[in-house]
Amino acid sequence: MDTDFGVLTLGDALITFNPSVTGPMRYVPTFSRKVGGAELNFAIGCARLGLNSKWVSRLGGDEFGRVIYNFARGEGIDVSEVKLVEGYPTSLNFKEIREDGSGKTFYYRYQSPILTMEPSDITEQMLDGIDLVHLTGVFMAIDKKNIEITKKLLILANQKNIPVSFDPNIRLKLWTIEEATAAYMNIFPYVDILLTGLDEIEMILGDSTEQALVECAKRFKISELVIKDGGNGARVYTNNNWYKQEAFQVTPIDTVGAGDGFDAGYIYSYLHEYEPNERLEFANGVGALVTTVSGDNEGLPELSEVLAFIRNDKVIER
Repeated sequence: MDTDFGVLTLGDALITFNPSVTGPMRYVPTFSRKVGGAELNFAIGCARLGLNSKWVSRLGGDEFGRVIYNFARGEGIDVSEVKLVEGYPTSLNFKEIREDGSGKTFYYRYQSPILTMEPSDITEQMLDGIDLVHLTGVFMAIDKKNIEITKKLLILANQKNIPVSFDPNIRLKLWTIEEATAAYMNIFPYVDILLTGLDEIEMILGDSTEQALVECAKRFKISELVIKDGGNGARVYTNNNWYKQEAFQVTPIDTVGAGDGFDAGYIYSYLHEYEPNERLEFANGVGALVTTVSGDNEGLPELSEVLAFIRNDKVIER
């Protein structure tokens, strides 16, 4: 397994309850217990591709917290900076999945254990052996204090010349677009790779034309502005050029976690110095595979699976 590169991510995790049938959640009789969360999904995606993956978080000191902790550890993730906190219940969410694979998520995050994190918990030693830091807007949205925590991690990464990737991952159930935009504008100057959905960047900038995107990249000195556009593929603006790649055609079962998988795929290919078009192709492949399996991270592939999918290798089952 390739362990030449280390990545670190910081954020919440939840117990996710997946519906037994498709349709409105009110009519779903039973749910299966899974593990989810944007940053944890990213960490799992990186670990399965062969990267050294470190996850920084806080979980409830309850049975659900132990489920997540053991699951992450079982995926080979470095959980040395994950702590179980007594008196704070592990966060939950319930998913609603429609026939076309789209859906909604209902969060139960009151008194999340992540609230116990303080800026003092972020240390320079945490970044030993780390080649890239990946953050998302979800962590910042949970509590205003988390913006300060994020900023401290960004400053430390900048001081150590560690590149930073960021996915806005907007959650309007947690904060307003005005609050989100203000926070993002404050951290964009520290971001080297911005991984965003087309709809998200339009909400942030109020404009999603290529001219507006280029101006954003130049204003904040973002070296790679990656636009994820689902079935329409993806593109990246880097070195004063746009590169585009079509999406892989699959039948989606569950789209949750596809963006996190894309991010993991892009970061893997970035660290391994793929060409821009190859990065997009690899990331598109990971994202597509995620959608073919129900669950937040069950579909995150191993490296060999991605390469076989991209090459369209024939698999002999018997």
